[in-house]
Amino acid sequence: MITTVCRKERFNSAHRLYRPDWSDEKNDEVFGLCARPNFHGHNYDLIVKVTGTVDPETGYLMDLKILKDMIRDEVIERFDHRNLNLDVPDFKDLNPTAENIAQVIWERLRSRLKQDLDLSVVLYETERNFVEYHGK
Repeated sequence: MITTVCRKERFNSAHRLYRPDWSDEKNDEVFGLCARPNFHGHNYDLIVKVTGTVDPETGYLMDLKILKDMIRDEVIERFDHRNLNLDVPDFKDLNPTAENIAQVIWERLRSRLKQDLDLSVVLYETERNFVEYHGK
């Protein structure tokens, strides 16, 4: 039986969308208000989806406490109440767009999951703007 289990979490982070190799004018043109130099923040909602075959002995796809702990270790403790540009090494040379944040989260979680499980990350930057990443 193929099933998807999901875990929803929330974290709060600041960021600035900016390319240092572009002029301020070009950054403003492309990123608008998100390029302002003093950063801005979001209350991100994260949904992590794991898909695979349910173990007939336990009835679990995976123990959701394990998934909760993985998300806490790999995402919440690293990103929550941080400035992504300044405080999170993953974004030292990576623009912290919602797309890139979702990919970083996926990579961090993927490395801790069994290979026979599929992973998807949905990241809400606002109530109406979100991205979904399924891997490479």
